[in-house]
Amino acid sequence: MEEKGWRRGWLVAVLLGLPAVAGAEPVEDPAPEDADQPLHVAREDGDGDGDGGDGEDASKAASGDALDGAVAQAMPGPAQGPVRGAPEQVDAPSAPVPDAAAPGAKKKNKGADTLGEAPDEADKADDKGKTQQRIRVFGRVFAQGTADERQKYQRDLGIESARVGVAASLSNLEAEVSADLASKTILKDAFVRLADDSKRLRLYAGRFKSPFLQRSLESAWSLPLQGRGLVEDYLTDTNGLGGRRLGLMGEVRLKEAWGLKLSAGLFEGGEGPGGERLSEDGAARLSVRPFKFLTVGASTYLTQVIDGTQRYATAADAEVTLWGLSLTGEVARGQLALGPFMSQSVLAYWTVPVGREGWAVQPMVGAEALQLQGGIQAQGHALTGGFNVLLADSFKAQVQAERALRPGDLEPALELSLQLATRFR
Repeated sequence: MEEKGWRRGWLVAVLLGLPAVAGAEPVEDPAPEDADQPLHVAREDGDGDGDGGDGEDASKAASGDALDGAVAQAMPGPAQGPVRGAPEQVDAPSAPVPDAAAPGAKKKNKGADTLGEAPDEADKADDKGKTQQRIRVFGRVFAQGTADERQKYQRDLGIESARVGVAASLSNLEAEVSADLASKTILKDAFVRLADDSKRLRLYAGRFKSPFLQRSLESAWSLPLQGRGLVEDYLTDTNGLGGRRLGLMGEVRLKEAWGLKLSAGLFEGGEGPGGERLSEDGAARLSVRPFKFLTVGASTYLTQVIDGTQRYATAADAEVTLWGLSLTGEVARGQLALGPFMSQSVLAYWTVPVGREGWAVQPMVGAEALQLQGGIQAQGHALTGGFNVLLADSFKAQVQAERALRPGDLEPALELSLQLATRFR
């Protein structure tokens, strides 16, 4: 009976998942120690010797005491910690529930901008390690209202952008397709990117941003401006230098050499006076990051590189980001159809978190200047100020005022604008 009690104690301890200490004291049999005493067995009808009944009761009590002792030692006492594998205990009802005790509680990771919208974001993703296979759907909507002095402050409401797209990532291959339903050119990005295992060498093919002008390569969401400013509008939209184009581009990035990055490629040329397609354009950009807070770069764009360049531009830029304050500057010069030109751009903004729910405010100010030289001499300039309210990188409200002398203006004019924007990714 003693052996049977021990076995039952060990079985209970194992089922409880804790090491049982065999501390249950063996219980001595109350029967006399006379070895010659006959063994009394109780009958099924309950009749039998009284001594035999007392022996059976004592054996049951002994096994019960052994079981109670094993269970008592298996259960944690006040001095012991919680059972291994169990959720942490919450002492007060108002205390926050730990993640282990709250099913479905997950930390949200801040996603990066898409590769087509912000090419430099690919560097941050590559630095995190091996790319996981995934497919991501993304989109954004910019709703804008403006009042322009040139139009007697007549209010103009519209959808500035309605972007939707799909991006796919594999270990050495990325692909992206996006369209803007509010744009005259609906297709925005459609390209693939091949890279080696170390992500040092990359090859782009399709329609994507050419590597020219730092502000053009910034994401429209990350920019505190509504639009990209006077200089980018004039060089890219009016004169066809840079922007999104069909092309083939190679890229080299050496993280250990100050994050050196060199991009160069051939892109589809523009149209001639009669609508004919011109020969291919060329573009290149070199950037380094000597300090964590400083990035400097230079870029160039040349039209008709095969038949002989007629229009070109070269730019140099720098960006300083420190303690939530960002300051960017860029200068450019080159040759346009109207003659030589020069331009200067500067932009400063400060992102200040408000509370702990992802809110932030962002005051900004910027200035630009453009000079046309040669046969036709003209100047343009713009001064912009604004205030943005941000929420968790998924919503922003922007109020902006710009006083500018743009190409075609006889005198500077004031434009007021309000934009509400949201995105998913």
